[in-house]
Amino acid sequence: MDATAQDLCALVEYIVTPLVDNPDDVSVTCADEDGRSTIEIRVNEDDAGKVIGRQGRVIKSIRTLTRAAASRKGTHVEVELID
Repeated sequence: MDATAQDLCALVEYIVTPLVDNPDDVSVTCADEDGRSTIEIRVNEDDAGKVIGRQGRVIKSIRTLTRAAASRKGTHVEVELID
């Protein structure tokens, strides 16, 4: 995994951790496949709604910020919340 993917993972973790009630349960993992980075977010079941937000606004914003940061580096990234 390259430095860009690690930076993006750190960004997502930095955004998600203050949103949840159980920050110790936050797990952000990165995977690179065919030039695409996938960032997976795992949180406590009770905190999933806080990360998703009303009508998906929070997760959509996280995806937008991450994609914007990735585009500056010339990479493509997908962010997924794993239940």
